[in-house]
Amino acid sequence: MVSKALEEYLKTMYILKQKNGNIRVTDIALKMNCSKPSVNKAINNLKANSLVNYELYGTIELTEEGENLAKKILEAYDIVYVFLKDVLNLEEIDARAEAEKIKGAISDDTINKLAKYVHKELGLNNLDCNYDINKEKCRECTRRTGSKNIIE
Repeated sequence: MVSKALEEYLKTMYILKQKNGNIRVTDIALKMNCSKPSVNKAINNLKANSLVNYELYGTIELTEEGENLAKKILEAYDIVYVFLKDVLNLEEIDARAEAEKIKGAISDDTINKLAKYVHKELGLNNLDCNYDINKEKCRECTRRTGSKNIIE
């Protein structure tokens, strides 16, 4: 289990990979508004947890496990964000800020139940597939058509 701070680094790395095709220490530092030594420390911790592959001054690569965890982190945020914005009708900026705070504090079981509720309430999909945020197959079958992760 990695800390919430490391989850943020992992999420940022995944987003950078999707946007730029590569992950660089400098880009992570800029995106997260932190120092390069902080990024290097986080990378080494993620490497120790087998979530990234990295050699000093080399490229940063997410492992399969790292990429799956990053997707899970983003999906949890997306579910909470959609609930706050589209179900509770919070303003977008407030929904973003609150979703970031909430998603790290609730369990996977709660996220699963919230996902089912949001999808049912918004009429997005039928989640009778035993939706589970920890299972890639279920996540893929429940994504809105053409949607991308909300965080950028």
